[in-house]
Amino acid sequence: MADISQQLQEQVLQARSGGEKLNIIGGGTKAFIGREPSRDASDLNVGGHTGIVDYHPVELVMTVRAGTPLREIEAVLAEQGQALHFEPPHFGPESTIGGTLACNLSGPSRPWAGSVRDQVLGIRLLNGKGEHLRFGGEVMKNVAGYDVSRLQAGALGTLGVITEISLKVMPHPAASLTLVQDMAMDEVLHYMNSRAAEPKPITAACWVDGKVYLRLSGAKSAVEATAEKWSGDVMNDGQAFWRSVQDMQHEFFAGKDAPLWRFSVGSTADNPVLEGDWFIDWAGSQRWFRGAGELSDMETQARAAGGQVSLFRGGDRTGEVMHSQPNALKTIQQRVKSSFDPDGLFNPGRLYSWM
Repeated sequence: MADISQQLQEQVLQARSGGEKLNIIGGGTKAFIGREPSRDASDLNVGGHTGIVDYHPVELVMTVRAGTPLREIEAVLAEQGQALHFEPPHFGPESTIGGTLACNLSGPSRPWAGSVRDQVLGIRLLNGKGEHLRFGGEVMKNVAGYDVSRLQAGALGTLGVITEISLKVMPHPAASLTLVQDMAMDEVLHYMNSRAAEPKPITAACWVDGKVYLRLSGAKSAVEATAEKWSGDVMNDGQAFWRSVQDMQHEFFAGKDAPLWRFSVGSTADNPVLEGDWFIDWAGSQRWFRGAGELSDMETQARAAGGQVSLFRGGDRTGEVMHSQPNALKTIQQRVKSSFDPDGLFNPGRLYSWM
């Protein structure tokens, strides 16, 4: 547990005065996300900025330093019967909460529990001028500056150095089980969406390798009653299965060099017509595709399905990997970047080549 915010601030100020660029690094487990880090930038290591600053189990709020490993946060929450309901993926034991927010990563429960972005109450941030600023609050009802805090979700560190995060936490469900059954891909979207529309304790729904998986979590009576009503076999190792999905350790995700595309689309949209392997998650809203292709072609497919696509992992990362933006949105993003980081110090080109 260490507060190195002053050292981080000094390094930002030195970089600015010396005209340097900075690559922000936490646990180093998410380096594959986004475009390749700039080779002309120095490392700014936030991984040593760790520790739980404040935790109020009764208030369901925790404040942590950005370099704190997820495993440490979850261990403390588990002692109080609580959890991070957005189920952040662990890409390794050093995966941090700061990197999770910067990459906007959430697990199988996302459609029901919300994303990491939804759980953020406030942050502290070092901007490109070296100012240590606070946005938002540390209680659920305090929403001052809330949107600024949420801007950090998915910004890949391009807007500043996150130093602290205040989060909502939730009680761990009393009971949980998983139903599995065989189903063809062309049938599963309608099935999952129909199940998700029912007032039942569903907290995850995915399809892979010809099988559909539904997780039920909540009060024991509600979980058991729903399992009796719905079809499917109860998995003996349901918890291990969802952990493999959450951490992207399922065999579908094996092979880190092969292109892995993430489609974020309408849950009821027809599946993109592409030759390759699919993993459908979030009851259809998130679809993973393994196969070669060009970003422009993938974007055409994503737009037809009412969404966007990114090259999440593998493939050529020297070009653009995120869905292209219209000029009006580019202008807004560049203005926001300029407001937070006027000299373009942080993670140059990591999100887009033009940022």
